[in-house]
Amino acid sequence: MFKRLDEILIEIPNVEKPDPNAAAAVQELLGGKFGEMSTLNNYLYQSFNFRSKEKLKPFYDLVMSITAEELGHVELVSHGINHCLRGSTEYKEPDQTPLGSVKDARLSYHFLAGAQGAIPFDSMGNPWTGANVFNSGNLVEDLLHNFFLECGARTHKMKVYEMTDHPAAREVVGFLLVRGGVHVVAYAKAIEIATGVNVTKLIPIPSLDNKAFNEARKYEEKGVHTKLYTYSDKDFNAIGQIWKGTHPEDGQPLEVIQGIPQGFPIPEAPAVEEEFAPGISHEDFKEIARRLKMAGNITD
Repeated sequence: MFKRLDEILIEIPNVEKPDPNAAAAVQELLGGKFGEMSTLNNYLYQSFNFRSKEKLKPFYDLVMSITAEELGHVELVSHGINHCLRGSTEYKEPDQTPLGSVKDARLSYHFLAGAQGAIPFDSMGNPWTGANVFNSGNLVEDLLHNFFLECGARTHKMKVYEMTDHPAAREVVGFLLVRGGVHVVAYAKAIEIATGVNVTKLIPIPSLDNKAFNEARKYEEKGVHTKLYTYSDKDFNAIGQIWKGTHPEDGQPLEVIQGIPQGFPIPEAPAVEEEFAPGISHEDFKEIARRLKMAGNITD
C-alpha cells in the first residue's frame, strides 16, 4: 500500500510566464508512450504480478521502490504542466471572450476539459492507454523492457528540454533527467546480476551525462544521481544487493536510503474564475466555513 504526503519532490519556480504550448510539450512526459504514466504503470503491474518474490527479493524490492518514486514523478510533471499554464487567461465577462487568447493553443483540451491543469494525455491530446503496459512475467524480459523504457523516457525528456526554456518545465525535466538516469543504471545493474551481461556496454544508449543541462547538472552536484530510495520505513532494503558499487559516469559511490527524499510543499493553485474553478464565491466560502464549524462544534 502507499503512504501519501502533501509534498512534491522538488521546488518548482513560480514565475509569471504562461506558455500553453510548453505545457503541451511537457504533456508527453506525463501521458506519452514513454511518459511517467507509462513507467509508473509498467512497474506497478509488474510489482502486483511478481512471481517468486521471496527467492528473487532484491529484484522485487527494486521494482517496488521505483514504482513508488514514479508516483511522485507523475505528481511532479503534473505540477510542472500546471505552472506552464498558470496565467494563460484572465477573468472577463463571458461576452468579452475571456478564453479567446487560447483558442489557438496547440492543446486546447487544457482549457476545454479542465481548468488549465494537467491531464493524462500525450503532447498531441491522445489519452494515455493501458496498452502501454508490458508485464511478461519473465524477470529478465521485464527488466530489459524497463531498461529500454527508461532509455526512451530519457530521450523524450532531452527533447522536451530543448523545446522550451520555461523555468518550471526546465526545472522539472532537469530533475527527472537525473532520477531517470538512476533508474537506467539500476535496471542495467539488475540485468547484469541476473544474466552476467553488462547491457550499458552492449548497447550504450543514451548517454547518461547530464553536464549539458544546467537544471540537471546542479542536482548531480548534490549527489542526487547516486541515491536510490526504498520509499518505505522498513521494507525493500534488499535493493542494496543491486544498487551498490559506483556510478558508471563519475565513479561516485552509490547509496541506498531507507525512506523517502526531502520534499517541498505543494504550491497553492489560484482560482481561475473564467474557467469556473473552483466555482466557490466569497459568500459560498463563508457559508461552507459556517457549516464546517457547526459540524465540528466549533464556536468563535
